[in-house]
Amino acid sequence: MAARLKIPRPNALALSLAAVLLLAGCAGSAGEVAPSVGALVTEGPTRTVGPAVAQTRTELVQVLGTKNLVLQDSQAEFRPPEDPTFATTPRALYQVILPKAPQEGFIVVYEFADPTAAAEAAAAQAAYLATGPAKVQSPFGARHIIRLVGPTVVQYTWVPAGAEDPLQPDIQTALETLGTGVPVPS
Repeated sequence: MAARLKIPRPNALALSLAAVLLLAGCAGSAGEVAPSVGALVTEGPTRTVGPAVAQTRTELVQVLGTKNLVLQDSQAEFRPPEDPTFATTPRALYQVILPKAPQEGFIVVYEFADPTAAAEAAAAQAAYLATGPAKVQSPFGARHIIRLVGPTVVQYTWVPAGAEDPLQPDIQTALETLGTGVPVPS
């Protein structure tokens, strides 16, 4: 009779160790941190802004100019706290040049189908900004300015107690002369 060749079977401990090593290899390096759900940036709107936003930009330049503030287009990755409607609405991002606070001064203009839709969305956004989720996304003491200009909604957020540039209060003052204000509950 021929001798039987005995092939060793891996034990459970070895299989568990191999599975752990395999899964660990699929994870990122120790220095990488996955973003939390609240930090994920959505793809944004599927259509671009139209002429209403261009008109609002012109009006922004005029009202900010009364305080000697300069508005520029921005490519920054900036998203203020947004109600679900705002998160999917076409928008343009601008920034007021603040020499002592170059990472501040963002103004977002959202475009809606008509003034009625803009007013309804602005009211919903104002209500959202007073909720816990929006407050968590905003710095403590943040002041939200929402203005209606035809079918567009202008939003600016700043923190008076943390203002690094003496021009920051002037942005709010200038914006208060633009369109119609939408109060944000506290």
